[in-house]
Amino acid sequence: MKTPPNRGVFYYLELYMRWSRLIAWLALVLLLALGWILYSLWGPAVSLFEKRYFYVSKFETPESIAQQLRTESVLSSDYWFLLVSNKLRLEKIKPGRYQLKPGMSIIQLVRMFRNGQQSYVKLSIVKERTLQGLAGKIGNRTDTQIDSTSLLAFLLNEDSLRRFGVDSNTVLSIVMPYTYSMGWAETPGQILQRMHTRYQQFWDSTRTRKATAKGLTPLQVSILASIVEEETNRKDDRYKIASTYLNRLRIGMKLQADPTVKYVTRNFSLNRIFYGHLALVSPYNTYLNKGLPPGPICTPSINAIEAVLDAPETDYLFFVASYAFDGTTLFSKTYAEHQQYVKRFHQEQIRRSKTP
Repeated sequence: MKTPPNRGVFYYLELYMRWSRLIAWLALVLLLALGWILYSLWGPAVSLFEKRYFYVSKFETPESIAQQLRTESVLSSDYWFLLVSNKLRLEKIKPGRYQLKPGMSIIQLVRMFRNGQQSYVKLSIVKERTLQGLAGKIGNRTDTQIDSTSLLAFLLNEDSLRRFGVDSNTVLSIVMPYTYSMGWAETPGQILQRMHTRYQQFWDSTRTRKATAKGLTPLQVSILASIVEEETNRKDDRYKIASTYLNRLRIGMKLQADPTVKYVTRNFSLNRIFYGHLALVSPYNTYLNKGLPPGPICTPSINAIEAVLDAPETDYLFFVASYAFDGTTLFSKTYAEHQQYVKRFHQEQIRRSKTP
């Protein structure tokens, strides 16, 4: 039986050094591999020189999105995108417009799609007089997928509007003059839902109580405010005009509001209302019909709505533009006093037309 060689301390020291070097190399390889993985996940992956938008028009899968990203040279490989998508359980991607930024990581990219973090489109409503105008304003934008024709069809569809508590005559009442954030691929129903939500937020308990105190519903306030909106741009006069119309409503007098007649003609550049216009048959013609028209004649401003809600108590039943032609309005309690103001207005109008 052979006796194992007597190895000295230097032998075991050398053996230790060899194993230490091997372990060190293995550790280095592991660290490099880990660094490569971390860099692949968290390092810059989007190959762009500037920001751009990526459009998802329908519910896509990670596979179809990865292919599109490669086709558009956003990603050089889809391996890590699909791996992370699987781990983060990205199954369907919400339609919309997503902003890609240079140097985005795979993790950031997948999280953006998973969370539906779209880049929304801004839409500012100032004044719209018709459903056609509203649909055109939204549908003619190049940064949305919304079609004006389908949107108008939705706004004219009584069944579609019923869940918002309005119809095609009254739907403009819930289009408040705000700036809305819309998704690029939102449906007409989703757009109107956004507007209806803001409308409900506006009509809080305080404003609703004010409307009730005036004997009006929020819808009736919006209708009357739309007429006030079209009467004058002077904020101070709007409160008295609103008071005048409220007085007429209270005693059953016709509103006889020129803006409603202009609305019937659909000629919104019309500067003067003639007797022929007053005879136009329409439920919106307040010279022929008592009470409020069936719906707003425009989207009223917040100031016009407040003018109705906070209209002062007056005895005014008439008003006319001032004969000073300074943009102010003259109010009267009696028809005789009103006629005097009207006469002076026409006299001054004739005098000015003859002045060279």
